[in-house]
Amino acid sequence: MRWSDQSVGVDDGALRGLGRSGVVRTVTTPEFEGITFHEVLAKSVLNKVPEASHLPFRFTVNTFRGCSHACRYCFARPTHEYLELDAGRDFDSQVVVKLNAAAVLRKELRRRSWRRETVALGTNTDPYQRAEGRYRLMPGVISALTESATPFSILTKGTLLRRDLPLLRQAARAVPVSIGISLAIIDDELQKQIEPGTPSPRARLALIRDVADAGFAPHVMLAPVIPYLTDSTADLDALLAALSEAGAASVTAFPMHLRSSTKPWFLEWLAQEHPALLKRYRGLYGRGAYVAPEYSAWLRERMGPLVERHRLGGSGMSLRDSVEAGDAASARVVAEPELQQALTLF
Repeated sequence: MRWSDQSVGVDDGALRGLGRSGVVRTVTTPEFEGITFHEVLAKSVLNKVPEASHLPFRFTVNTFRGCSHACRYCFARPTHEYLELDAGRDFDSQVVVKLNAAAVLRKELRRRSWRRETVALGTNTDPYQRAEGRYRLMPGVISALTESATPFSILTKGTLLRRDLPLLRQAARAVPVSIGISLAIIDDELQKQIEPGTPSPRARLALIRDVADAGFAPHVMLAPVIPYLTDSTADLDALLAALSEAGAASVTAFPMHLRSSTKPWFLEWLAQEHPALLKRYRGLYGRGAYVAPEYSAWLRERMGPLVERHRLGGSGMSLRDSVEAGDAASARVVAEPELQQALTLF
């Protein structure tokens, strides 16, 4: 048994879309109250990004599907619908775990056709969400990439990354390794409401400091910027100041996208907590997923001087580029083969 005090169920076909996805067993445990883990044996974990994208990587690996971070705005929520699960509470509480991710990845990286292109980790759901502390999938993934001389990047909100810093330092001696931390909300109360399963802003700032002390140049995804809630000059200035003090090397920022079923899930929360903003959101987003171009331009103009003041523009991508590329980047990540063909990749 992997965990103590757990309840284990064997899939009998009652898991809807998951019943066709190689489920080995279903696990619940008091340590993760309200969360169900569906352990699967994946057939493939290395996913190719569409060639038309302009992202700095062409391949991704995701060790989990679904995420206990429970971020209301998460663009990956609609991908749970491929498993015939809902994009709201199911995305937060029904987490698919690819038990054999490292072994399958090693096999895929041994192919003669593999050209050792950069692999991005954390493009769909967070590889360092809480369950990683139990399943420990990332050390095997990192080792597989390093042993095959494959460069890689990690994007996470999870402070569990700190556990693997020694391994990442070893990997960086052999291959290029980039580490990104996602931190877009500095207000503790708002963070607890909108990202209830994530480490606090203070905890992530401490992680950025540790990543920098380990010899990396931590890039921070200051995204999404949430209209009328996190886009004031005071909030952005306070966050950028804290990031600079913590040792962040650069930032990327873009406005919140509300794609597909993420939109009603976020707006339900907004109606409960900030009903006065609903009319403004309807005007800003209309019937689409993206903010009006005027808002992106306004945000760029607001952030430009702040990024320059705090010397956080060292990513090689201008603020204009990062804001204008945000919509396209989010859309392309959602279009990855893993997300479009979820039922066939396990």
